Amino acid sequence: MAMSELSKALFHPQRIALVGASGDATKNTARPQRFLRKHGFTGTILPINPGRPEILGEPAFASLEAAAASLGGAPIDHVFIMTPAASVLELVRECVRLKVPVATLYSDGFAERGEEGRALQEEIVSIARAGGLRLLGPNALGVIDTHANSPITCNATFEGDLLLRGNLAIISQSGSMMGSLMSRAQARGFGFSRLVSVGNECDIGVGELVDLMVDDPNTDAILLFLETLRDAPALAAAARRAFAAGKPVIAYKLGRSEIGRELAASHTGAMTGADDTADAFFRAHGIVRVGTLESLLETAQLLGRFPPSKQPRTGRRRIGVVTTTGGGAATVVDQLGLYGIDIAPPTADVIRQLAEKKIHVGQSPMIDLTLAGTKKEIYSAVLDALLASDDCDAVLAVVGSSAQFHPQLAVEPIVGAKSGKPLLVFIAPAADTSLDLLRAGAVPAFRTPESCADAIRCYFDWQPPAARDLAAPAGLGAVAGLIAAAGGVPLNERDAAGVFSALGIPAAPSQVLTTADQGSSIPYPVVAKVLSRDVLHKTDAGGVVLGIADAAALQDACRRILGNVRARHPEARIDGVLVQKMERGLAEVILGYRHDPQVGPVVIVGAGGTLAEIYKDYAIRSAPVDLPEAHRMISEVKALALVRGYRGLPPGDVDALAEAVVAFSMLALLPGATVGEAEINPLLVKPAGDGVVAVDGLLIPR
Repeated sequence: MAMSELSKALFHPQRIALVGASGDATKNTARPQRFLRKHGFTGTILPINPGRPEILGEPAFASLEAAAASLGGAPIDHVFIMTPAASVLELVRECVRLKVPVATLYSDGFAERGEEGRALQEEIVSIARAGGLRLLGPNALGVIDTHANSPITCNATFEGDLLLRGNLAIISQSGSMMGSLMSRAQARGFGFSRLVSVGNECDIGVGELVDLMVDDPNTDAILLFLETLRDAPALAAAARRAFAAGKPVIAYKLGRSEIGRELAASHTGAMTGADDTADAFFRAHGIVRVGTLESLLETAQLLGRFPPSKQPRTGRRRIGVVTTTGGGAATVVDQLGLYGIDIAPPTADVIRQLAEKKIHVGQSPMIDLTLAGTKKEIYSAVLDALLASDDCDAVLAVVGSSAQFHPQLAVEPIVGAKSGKPLLVFIAPAADTSLDLLRAGAVPAFRTPESCADAIRCYFDWQPPAARDLAAPAGLGAVAGLIAAAGGVPLNERDAAGVFSALGIPAAPSQVLTTADQGSSIPYPVVAKVLSRDVLHKTDAGGVVLGIADAAALQDACRRILGNVRARHPEARIDGVLVQKMERGLAEVILGYRHDPQVGPVVIVGAGGTLAEIYKDYAIRSAPVDLPEAHRMISEVKALALVRGYRGLPPGDVDALAEAVVAFSMLALLPGATVGEAEINPLLVKPAGDGVVAVDGLLIPR
């Protein structure tokens, strides 16, 4: 089905069949018919209920076939199914026979109910796909296009008389939250273009719907309420199209905590992944992630006007602040500090310009005008000076009680300000009239300090999608051959080091001893480690001895290592003892790669060594990455300040570390997602110009 045909069937149907429609107006299954008529749908509604000849004043039909026969050859465009799960299979077959293009399944009892429900869901999808029928749901509360007056939904929010049209689209994995967000937005005067509750996403998913919104002339921004990520490649491609079209994709995703992930999984019947991989995925594909529901609705005001294509990001994160309420402004500034956003105090030039106009401000980070600032000429002059200053990248105006009692006076200077850089407003009191005036003037305005600060963070964080056309390194074919030679089992440390060397990451010189009496050709001092693909945590198994000074000490270390490991892991396959040069560096780094089940390949760089899992000081990105992105990752790891020349310390070879991050990320380019997990820990960073060296690692094929 062409994209335009799917969009028409979903959002602009002319003939809608409501299977399981009720004549009792108090029931959920009566809502779609009532809502369609209430909100001005002018097409044909076909209620399906074998027990009633008429429902809510319209002719009813015993079956879909009977309804189709009444149309004189015209097709049914959209079927909304509200009957129990056991009946859905036959209804899907019926839709296929009638060549219905799309059906929405309000019915529950599928993947979210366990294996039996999942099997039923897979069966209906198989039948639908074979017959050319597209499915939305199950557990979908419906689909709405406000501009087409077609609320095909059971969501109670549409009981209200107001259906405010606008330019925001929302796609929600929670049906109830779709309505909640709509009601919250309408209270602020924000209208929606399209709203979709996707349910289990058995067929039509979030990514495909985002793609449809990109082509919708009534949609300027796309909001996502997510509990999980089901088809990351489709969402990635659609988000990139949206970015190119100048339509921000803004996501609120559950799962930041373990309990949040558990709740999301139990609700959706889908697997959830680590939250940091979701962040990496969003960043890679130009999706903005907000932290609060309020900012999901309000951030579009800012991002829609100042996308990176129109307002390129400089890397600085500095904002000027002007206020008539110091306490109110501090509530936003405090949040901004947590996000690492700097408050730019007025420059000497700004102070001089204002002094010439008899406006005296100090050098404190915020310009607090107090009550004097409620005068238009004062507020306007300060705003103009900050907006013209090269020292800040955005300006925040915080308005106090005057917004509540003198809205025209409070917001007129702000609405009249002209600038090519972002100007945002936080209104400290409850002042809907002032908010409405700012919205009418296209000035991003916020009701809470949290959503205001979150929107500012989103603005500075929003970057174009990461490059996807990275060339595979010359040695990637050799890497694939080395992994294939392992036969699908985890590689031991020596073989993993061979893979990393083929990628261009040097490994410490080493030798394998198969008996304790063998001598070593590696110059002393050396390290001895058990060599086994079955023992991933060698230190915990007593399988590592450091600082071995001579041959006698090496023989003793080998005996102890083999004895310890055989006692603690009697089933482990032991390939010998790996003797390795005792390397030293300025810092220990963990370099990781894994193929995440939700978002695909990711690369990680962080503080390494035995405490890496405790510190959790790392940066993560979708893989592969280029060299500038690798440098940005390194800059985010606090512990790596030690190699960035922190406070006069000798700098490490950061360039070599960045090159290693890029090389490791190239595992993502292996055909068929060959690698499930790989890790170098530690990767030692040597002084500037001396490179890096891998001294331990593992690789697990998929």
